[in-house]
Amino acid sequence: MTTLLDYCSLIRSKNAGPFTLTFDFMCHDQTAYDALIATGFLNKNLFATLYGTTPGQILLVHHPLALAVKVSLPRPTVQGGPHDTDCYAGQQYAPLMDMEIA
Repeated sequence: MTTLLDYCSLIRSKNAGPFTLTFDFMCHDQTAYDALIATGFLNKNLFATLYGTTPGQILLVHHPLALAVKVSLPRPTVQGGPHDTDCYAGQQYAPLMDMEIA
């Protein structure tokens, strides 16, 4: 089974303000970056499904010189709101970790 950790040395999620959640995927090296991009795993539909939004609200940016991919989307709940269970959004990447990448 291949997972994101096979490609990335750093995977994180965090706030990009009280209304935006952002993910960073930083690859081990050029080979890992090229292979991850070729899988098409990191796509707007995946994040829309997992985080309850629409693909049109998601910004997905490839940073080839940094060997990284950044994904930003509306937070499922406003930071610090009564239903916010992850104030710093540092745990939002967890559902992605065990997913098999084809």
